Amino acid sequence: MYVINSGKIAITKVKGSSEIHLAELGAGDMLGEMAFFDSKPRSAGAKALMNSEVIELPFRALNAQFKTFPEWLKAIMRTVNTHLRNANTKIKNLEKTAEDEATFFTPHLVTRLSAILGLVAHRYGEKTPDGTVVPPNRLRNYTIQIFQQPTSKMTRFQEVLQGLGHMKIEDLGEGKQKLTLFKPEMIMSFADFYNDWVFKSEEKRTSIDEKELKPMRALLHFGRKSTPDEKGFVKLNLTQMQNESMRELGNLFSPDEVNSLAEKKVTGDVGSGDGGLFVSFHLNELETLYGYWEIIHACRKIGSNH
Repeated sequence: MYVINSGKIAITKVKGSSEIHLAELGAGDMLGEMAFFDSKPRSAGAKALMNSEVIELPFRALNAQFKTFPEWLKAIMRTVNTHLRNANTKIKNLEKTAEDEATFFTPHLVTRLSAILGLVAHRYGEKTPDGTVVPPNRLRNYTIQIFQQPTSKMTRFQEVLQGLGHMKIEDLGEGKQKLTLFKPEMIMSFADFYNDWVFKSEEKRTSIDEKELKPMRALLHFGRKSTPDEKGFVKLNLTQMQNESMRELGNLFSPDEVNSLAEKKVTGDVGSGDGGLFVSFHLNELETLYGYWEIIHACRKIGSNH
């Protein structure tokens, strides 16, 4: 063990690539006592914060004195030490659980939250010209009591939807909110889509990479300006899109960006014709698919950023 004679010592713990200071000890404080009592690895490290002087108490000398203590006193000290170490372990486990809860927005959780939100909106929501107003208390009850999901995740999921323009959250004061879901049926169909995607085998899944959302946005922007045929398909001139992309979108679009979407059958094949390169796609289907994957990638970002 060590007794600090002068200076300051930080008790430290390494977490990932960073170092956390658990406590700061000064003159008269002691450190290293837990390992003396149970001979287990030290639970933390120590670092001098300034020029410091410590008095080393060798194990042999301490143990020789400890042996002279009455058995009941030794038992008390060992018990207190064991309880302290167990408490540290439990705190560490709780911190890990809390961290996992705050970090991972799993696909299964996303499908549950979207299904709960869509269900409550469909069953208890009030339809208005702006959308469906979802009763917050009913949503909270369904989230916690019936489906036993964390309300903090439901709140964060709503914030994601609001950021993507799918709902509006209004603070009414005194802890009250007004939740307006613009298209409840879209949220329910998203839950079905993502659930089916999650349970498909890897070789049968079609995934949209985040970088592919950019060309999808470009196709939708120009596609909405076109008139679909009787089957809902539009045909776009990709070369013309490239020429107009900076003015219309604020960034450069390249026809090559559509190739991966064509390979995944999200669009038709890219073909050449008079005036450049062309591609056709079903406007409503691409709109829906884009909305789904925009939600998925927004939720994935939350998991990687926390």
